[in-house]
Parts: sequence; C-alpha cells; structure tokens
Amino acid sequence: MSALSSADPESPAAGPAVPFEQPVDRAAELAGRPGVVRFLVVPAREFVLIDGDGPPGPEAFAPRMPGLYTTAWTLRFALKRRGVTTKVGLLEGFWWTLDGQTDLEAILAGDPGTWRWRLGIALPPEATDDETAAALEAGRAKLAEPFAVSLRTTTVVEGRVAQLLHVGPYAEERASIARLHEAISAAGLVPTGWHHELYLGDPGRTAPERLKTLLRQPVRSHA
Repeated sequence: MSALSSADPESPAAGPAVPFEQPVDRAAELAGRPGVVRFLVVPAREFVLIDGDGPPGPEAFAPRMPGLYTTAWTLRFALKRRGVTTKVGLLEGFWWTLDGQTDLEAILAGDPGTWRWRLGIALPPEATDDETAAALEAGRAKLAEPFAVSLRTTTVVEGRVAQLLHVGPYAEERASIARLHEAISAAGLVPTGWHHELYLGDPGRTAPERLKTLLRQPVRSHA
C-alpha cells in the first residue's frame, strides 16, 4: 500500500520555533476558533482518495462523490456487523498545481488548467485490509470508468501542520489563508506539501456565511 507524504522530515523533538500540540483524539484535532492558528502534530491516516484537475465545483465533484461515499459507508457497515461503531469521516481536499505550487493563493492566481486536487475521506483504523478492499471495490462499481481507475486507498502522512478555522464562503478564504501563512512565517517555519482543506459544513444544507472549513498546511523548519 502506498503512502503520500507531506511530513516535515524533522521530528517534533527537533526544536520547532513554536510548541506543537499533540491532540488526544480526532475531535481535539478538529477543534478551533475562527481565525486562530494552531500548530499540531497529526498522525498518519488511511484515506480513500480520488483525483481531479481544473477548477473545482459541483460539476467536477459530482461524478466522483459516489465512489468516495460508497467506500466509506460500506466500510462503516462492515465494521458495525462485527460490533465496531464508527462514523463516516469528513470530506477533505488536497490542492497543488502542475508546477508544484501548494499555496492556495498562488493556485487561485494561476491558470485553472494547471490546478490539481484530490478529494478524500479518512477511513477508520479498525478496518481490516480485506474489509477496506471490499469497500473500495464497491466504491469503484459506483463510478464511470474514467473515475473508477483513480479511486484508491492511501496512507497520508503530514506530521507537523499549521491550521486555522475559516468561517464563511469558500470564495472568501483568501484572507484566512494569508493569516495562516503569516503565522507560519512568524513562527520561523516554511510551508511544505499540499494545501489541505477539511470541510466541516455541508454547502447543500448550510448558509455560505456559516460554512466552516479547516485550512491546514504542513510545515517544516528552515533548511
């Protein structure tokens, strides 16, 4: 099984410029106050992922969603049958460009034709390899062939990150992203890896001004 890494090659003990929190669980990891930057160490986590390119939006996301959610729900029900209670995870997005840009400010300022992204849902660690493989097969069966080939499970490794809770429309994230990167620079750190967004709200059920999105950026010390 492959792994995608955005991790700082240094360990948390290597002397970061700011203290990094070690969240006790997923709920603590996802907590936050609007506009407040947190520095965390997050664990490696198994995801079901699917690739995309170009501008995001309903037309781009819709044909991919059935694969993600079928995989996640099939796995949840498989675990429930053996007495393990879990929840289906958040929808998350990872962003970069063909030239390697990962700062969303730079991505949005560039040619949308160069945008690359991955949508994903974190999977429960209690799942066995066989359960995950069966769920993935069910997810692929829900997709048209051009999309089914990129649906897969992968371990995502981020390590040390900075994150900020943005409240409001997705189109108004730029000020929050700028604040996040200013805090990273002030801490003597630099961004590394993909820009990562964790969607805490459902745009189909929540007013745009009340949507909550965690903006996350893996970081490393200066070389």
